[in-house]
Amino acid sequence: MFRKVAIVAFEGCAPLDVVGPYEVLAAARQVQERRGRRDLGYAPFLVAPAAKAIRGESGLALLPDISLGKLAARGGRSLHTLMVAGGSGARRAAGDRTITRAIARLAGRATRVSSVCTGAFVLGAAGLLDGKRATTHWARCDELAKACPGARVEREPIYVRDGRVWTSAGVTAGIDLALAMVEEDLGREVAAFVARWLVVFVRRAGGQSQFSAQLAVQTAERDAIAELMSFIVEHPDADLQVPELARRAHLSVRHFSRIFRAETGVSPAQYVERVRIETARRLLETSKRSVEEVARGAGFGTPEALRRAFQRRVQLSPREYRARFGAA
Repeated sequence: MFRKVAIVAFEGCAPLDVVGPYEVLAAARQVQERRGRRDLGYAPFLVAPAAKAIRGESGLALLPDISLGKLAARGGRSLHTLMVAGGSGARRAAGDRTITRAIARLAGRATRVSSVCTGAFVLGAAGLLDGKRATTHWARCDELAKACPGARVEREPIYVRDGRVWTSAGVTAGIDLALAMVEEDLGREVAAFVARWLVVFVRRAGGQSQFSAQLAVQTAERDAIAELMSFIVEHPDADLQVPELARRAHLSVRHFSRIFRAETGVSPAQYVERVRIETARRLLETSKRSVEEVARGAGFGTPEALRRAFQRRVQLSPREYRARFGAA
């Protein structure tokens, strides 16, 4: 017993969108085989528009097992999961009616439909995101919302599940997505074993904001702003009011606020809140500190301030978040 998983990729795909989930699913099968389980997990295979090698954005060549048209002509018999990889090729494929019709046909037969990164654009063009919550790479969320007005695009999650439709954020989030599928299908123990074997988190802390905000330090052109952003990450419980931050940057408040937004895409206050929320998440997930201690350590000061921020950004209370994602 195993689940057939078709991973669809296109010329110009992001290879890690394919290889990451493929390795997770293959590892899960190896775990089940070695344990002598009747449920062998997965039989992943690669699909492309034609049964010939495709080349990813990075130049890596991938050899598909079957063409998309041939698989669709067979009706996707016994197909469990359809997964569409992202990359610039996926965004081009979203405009090809032959491809989107084939995807829609296969999706109609599959138990589960999913995408990695900008593969969501293909699902959207096939009409599979209408009325659904979905996500994609944080830099493409606005574009997806415009392309798929019938979808509710969420910018924060690493992956989103809405019924049988699963979508994930950028590139490595395909690994998170695949691990979540393994956990649902085969149990947390198998997912945790696979994660340890691949040296990744079985459930990564935080959402996409940790990449669009905290990693913005790496793209800040001004040394003063980059150093200040690093200070915020390292000292979330410090005085991080805008006047104090401007003083540290040796700039006027007005000039500092304008430069900070230009460098990061967010205001200083928004960046501080995101960093503090990510800090609180890590503490809730990995420590036994009380909510009061977490609030102080993350810089919120009071449990009520932490709760308001969590409700606004995470849609959970701190206690609910710990119960769902805490190490225990």
